[in-house]
Amino acid sequence: MKKSNLIMIIAAVSVLTITVFTTSNAEDSKTVAWYTANIKEAKKKVQECHDNASLKDSPECANARHALEISFGVAQK
Repeated sequence: MKKSNLIMIIAAVSVLTITVFTTSNAEDSKTVAWYTANIKEAKKKVQECHDNASLKDSPECANARHALEISFGVAQK
């Protein structure tokens, strides 16, 4: 096998692997609708995000905050 073909195969496998892991992590995030229907969980998540600065900008934290804003008109801490 030529060296260039091997490099192409490795690159394709790498891209597919990254895509699979990125997609599976995105699916684990709960939606704003889910948090709106589960307010207690939204409050817990917002508190967790408040306590852990590395989570603050995650999609799940944003969804939980948005659900509380929709439900109560203001963000909860």
